Amino acid sequence: MAKLSNVKVNEFAVGMGPALFKIKRGETTYALRILPIGGYCAMEGEDEESSDERAFNKKPVWQKILVVVAGAFTNIVTGFILVVILTCISQAIATTTVAKFDSQATSNAPGGMQVGDQIYRINGARVHVSSDIMYDLVLDSDGVVDIQVIRDGKLVDLKNVQFPMMDDGNGGKVIRRDFWVVGQKKTFFNVLHESFFQTISMVRLVWVTFLQLFTGRFGLKDLAGPIGTTAAVGQAAAAGLPDLLYVAALIAVNLGVVNLFPLPALDGGRLFFLIIEGIRRKPINPKYEGYIHFAGFALLMALMVIVSFNDIMRLIKG
Repeated sequence: MAKLSNVKVNEFAVGMGPALFKIKRGETTYALRILPIGGYCAMEGEDEESSDERAFNKKPVWQKILVVVAGAFTNIVTGFILVVILTCISQAIATTTVAKFDSQATSNAPGGMQVGDQIYRINGARVHVSSDIMYDLVLDSDGVVDIQVIRDGKLVDLKNVQFPMMDDGNGGKVIRRDFWVVGQKKTFFNVLHESFFQTISMVRLVWVTFLQLFTGRFGLKDLAGPIGTTAAVGQAAAAGLPDLLYVAALIAVNLGVVNLFPLPALDGGRLFFLIIEGIRRKPINPKYEGYIHFAGFALLMALMVIVSFNDIMRLIKG
């Protein structure tokens, strides 16, 4: 988008930290950096005043906003494309209709779910595709869930549906889904429907998880850095192509959503300043904005050290 907007790009980097490889083509240096955590596009006039006519600071606010959000949007679109591929190679598409319960099910107790129920909401959240069921159950903490289903063509509210719990591997408990859903044959339209809403589910999961860092539901020990991400990708690759595609899609969507958080040094932080610029009709002093982004970058690097340490400890403990 920067190139399309005729903004001078000084460097385009994949990853962060020291450069492993650099090559210059025209006015732009292309770099591969050591930490596999996103990347950046360094534009002329982005953090300082520039007299260059093609500098970022010379562009109108609306154009700068498009440039800033383009990277995150591209990541999310990449995740969507990977989900489309994953859906296409699957044998069938899972619906939200209950097919059967396992032998130790508790959610089918009197007043609970029945075979043939189409799950419509879980704890107030709309369920569009089967992945919504998994995400919404994972976010529940006590195993007692309010579910709204479509039964015989009517909406039915099921209060306090009890699900079995299981160990999460980190000393806590998570819900175990005790039922299977009906599958359906793939068509062009239901593949697009499934892929779109599964991507939306990933976006919502990342956002809700981020918010729950502040409520205490999750802590820094639950975050994964580059080492943990690499390990997860390796495990997914060993499990097969579908798992690898799913993890790759989740990582792409995660990068896109996180990058839009209104935090210094992220594109969301720059977007926040651009919105202020649009309201004030004049930019924030680039020097002060640069200080804020630098401080944010330092905090992000400190966070990366912490989560990388947690990754290493998890690998050591197995």
